Amino acid sequence: MRETARPLNGRIVALAALAVLTTAPAPSGPPSHPADFGRPAAAAAQDPTARRAEPARHSPQPERVLVPAVGLDARVRPVGVTGQGAMAVPADPSVAGWYRFGPVPGSPGGSAVLVGHVDSDTGALGEFAALYDVRAGDRVEVRREGAGPVAYRVLSRTTVPKDELPASLFRRTGAPVLTLITCAPPFVPEEGGYLSNLVVTAQPSPA
Repeated sequence: MRETARPLNGRIVALAALAVLTTAPAPSGPPSHPADFGRPAAAAAQDPTARRAEPARHSPQPERVLVPAVGLDARVRPVGVTGQGAMAVPADPSVAGWYRFGPVPGSPGGSAVLVGHVDSDTGALGEFAALYDVRAGDRVEVRREGAGPVAYRVLSRTTVPKDELPASLFRRTGAPVLTLITCAPPFVPEEGGYLSNLVVTAQPSPA
């Protein structure tokens, strides 16, 4: 997901042939820069019930995200937006970022968003590279500070061109989901790196 990253050693062909678990097309939204993971402010502007983007308060914050079936286990820290209005992403590919101006995992509504780098500057795989192997029905667990974990089941996995990443991924109302995002091929260095995003959507699951 780092825009200076090299193609994944020995795995770029597999990533390029990424299977899509859902046939439903991604909804269109305002364009984002190829280096972006979306512009959350645009999603808030389209939400008539959203008054202003404020960090989630008085809710247990996520500390770790796990997908046992694929070996994903990443620490989570809160992130905001860059000076250009795009969602910030932790530099460490072993760490995921939770968009702190949106819902927290376990909220009764809206899309709780976690992002992570697919690889590092050296080409070493990041934790979110494991998202390429998830399947519908896989369990996702989010461990929280001062509260019990919340569980989800994967609904879909799809790739979206970065300039078509829908603002609805950052919605703060509607049915509760967990949205996991990382980068996806093609990798074109002269155009800034990875040109697509891998988006995994999961719904709450009974404990």
